[in-house]
Amino acid sequence: MAGIEIDDTTADALRALADAAGLPLDAYLAQVAEEKRRERALAEGAEIFRQVTGNPETVAAFDAEYGGPAPARTASRAA
Repeated sequence: MAGIEIDDTTADALRALADAAGLPLDAYLAQVAEEKRRERALAEGAEIFRQVTGNPETVAAFDAEYGGPAPARTASRAA
């Protein structure tokens, strides 16, 4: 790992994980980095989604532009 200093225990653990995945260490670390980027992007997207859908004005504007959900049908039942 050029330019990166880590302790021997961590380096050994990373090599063991790479070996178990059947990858050279540099390819394994690149894969882990990409997975972490995707996880971060998903978390950010989820947070933005929560903010947007939690704002009633945004939801109303969306419904006005694209149509709101169909009204729920209720069946009347005799008790």
